[in-house]
Amino acid sequence: MPPPAHGSAGERRLYWALADCWTVVRRDLTHLAKQPSVIAWQLGFPIVSVLLFVFVFGSAMDVGEGVDYKDYAMPGMFAMTMAFGFMNTAMSVVIDKERGVTDRFRSMPMAPSAVVTGRGVSDVLHAALDLLVMAGIALVVGWRSDGGLFATVYAFALLLLLRFSLIWVGVWLGLIAPNQEVAGNLFAVAFPFGMISSVFTPPSAMPDWLGAIAMWNPVSATSNAVRELYGNPLPVGSSWIEQNSALMAVVSPLVITAVFLPLAVRKFQRLSA
Repeated sequence: MPPPAHGSAGERRLYWALADCWTVVRRDLTHLAKQPSVIAWQLGFPIVSVLLFVFVFGSAMDVGEGVDYKDYAMPGMFAMTMAFGFMNTAMSVVIDKERGVTDRFRSMPMAPSAVVTGRGVSDVLHAALDLLVMAGIALVVGWRSDGGLFATVYAFALLLLLRFSLIWVGVWLGLIAPNQEVAGNLFAVAFPFGMISSVFTPPSAMPDWLGAIAMWNPVSATSNAVRELYGNPLPVGSSWIEQNSALMAVVSPLVITAVFLPLAVRKFQRLSA
């Protein structure tokens, strides 16, 4: 589709912002298709996660009320997979920065936001693939959604919304990280972020101080919200945050996006400063 010949300056800027964003998305997807090891990791990590947490640790887990641990854990693992993805985003951004790709983009006549937004769109597509694989594995091991078609689709949309919000955290961290070694250490941040939540156990089963942190973790809100939408067991406490997980599963990602998307774009624009 050609650019608007007689449009206003704002319309032309919008056109090129979208066109340049799509160019970056195509570039990222092309690189992914040429890296079979990355694809193998994307397919293998969910399988290993299910085997480890559901079948190894799960045999000793009791979340109360006679709940089948598999039905409790699988929606949480969907959310954890989405949450952990920001590490891959940060690493990809750092690699592009070290190899001079980012500087090359900045020297080209393209929309200043395209590199950041293009990374966001391509990572959402990667996340959708991860989620598809994870859902397939869940079906194989016996998990089912009993919430109906609309509720199930909405639950997957909430999971992608969580991933979308955390992409901007990953982009920002990748832009401020000086090298790949530092970016690799982000796992030390991502691991407690995903684990101190309701992914594997209800916060009410944790010590009070740790349970309070887990309750307000955005991953917990999304985990509990999708459990409810899937019609899976949902043993939760009486706190406001736990009783309003469906609301917070939307609000928390929007707040994260509102904070970190502008930070990421601004940092990209000021890389040479």
